[in-house]
Amino acid sequence: MSSPVFVVGLGAISAIGNNVAECLTALETEAAGIGEIKNLQTVHRGKLPVAEVKLTNEQLATRSGLPATISRTALLSMLAAKEALDDAAIKDLSSLRTGFISANSVGGMDKSEDFFAEFLVDNTKGKLRNVVNHECGAVTELVADKLGIKNYITTISTACSSSANAIFLAARLIKHNMLDVVVAGGTDALTKFTLNGFNTLMILDQQFCKPFDENRKGLNLGEGAGYVVLVSEKVMASLKKEAYCTLSGYANANDAYHQTASSPDGTGSFLAMTGALEKSGLKPSDIDYINLHGTGTQNNDIAEGTAIKRLFTDRYPKMSSTKSFTGHTLGACGGLEAVFSALAIKHGIIYPNLRLETPMTDLPFVPERKFLQNIPVKNVMSNSFGFGGNCSSLIFSKI
Repeated sequence: MSSPVFVVGLGAISAIGNNVAECLTALETEAAGIGEIKNLQTVHRGKLPVAEVKLTNEQLATRSGLPATISRTALLSMLAAKEALDDAAIKDLSSLRTGFISANSVGGMDKSEDFFAEFLVDNTKGKLRNVVNHECGAVTELVADKLGIKNYITTISTACSSSANAIFLAARLIKHNMLDVVVAGGTDALTKFTLNGFNTLMILDQQFCKPFDENRKGLNLGEGAGYVVLVSEKVMASLKKEAYCTLSGYANANDAYHQTASSPDGTGSFLAMTGALEKSGLKPSDIDYINLHGTGTQNNDIAEGTAIKRLFTDRYPKMSSTKSFTGHTLGACGGLEAVFSALAIKHGIIYPNLRLETPMTDLPFVPERKFLQNIPVKNVMSNSFGFGGNCSSLIFSKI
């Protein structure tokens, strides 16, 4: 068996909390972060609920040490990534081969929207500083520079599986002895572009989303960032703190069924989950909890559910979609849900699937509806399935 990869640091910011502790409290008290649009300037205010981080750009800038003139995506990333590194408590990072693998899907789109609002009225107007960091990689580089990480920096953008794939890549680089420490995860901010795009697809719920409910009507978009710090066995041995867990399995698959929809029979989902189990050396019966991708759309939930029914047959683990708390944070969801998965193992807890009233008639299982504690949680599977059929599953295991 190859050497393990340890999770030693966690960082998160979302609509339910500005750090990991606040997010955990919200999950325990069943306090969702979804509500009316407050920060984003959009015609959909008062019509479409979203899950916004409860801080302005100026407040994020003050906390992060970055200027408020850069993208909200980078500001969110900086806060969560720094929290994860601080939590890891690695004394001399400069002596280690360190990487920053960060995912996002909107880049600096929020600032580009500010630019074009002025430019389209008068093509001599608009601040060019608002478009210079437009592309996804610029967000990663801004944060890496601030963190002082220089050995390896890259950006993953595979829609909603982005940050799961960032964590997946980080583990591979450590296992192949190319890096010692990696901060991996993702970030995304709400923008008019994404809100309008998902609205055009007609998959947004005008009420609070109800993942895996028979009467589900769509998703609520969210924003945030989530990162884990992964280290090699050698680095782990030098630390004075306990690891949260190991990343024992991971896999990516692509069913290439449709640009924005999953295959109805869940082919990509099934292959990703099966591959992660194979990598981990575990059996389906070893999984204690599944953090579902669970967006609340008609297509996603039946596809994921069908794959789970096929893989787990008659022994279903406890499961839930934490997007009922955070909304769908797109490129950040795999990172945030990796943090939640590690916390589930550490604290022996299972999160509820909020607002689930009527179980899906085509599925033989029902996600958990209440917060559970004092539960033996040894292995957690976290699913992240993106547009284009890009599907990834991660498995976290108790040490």
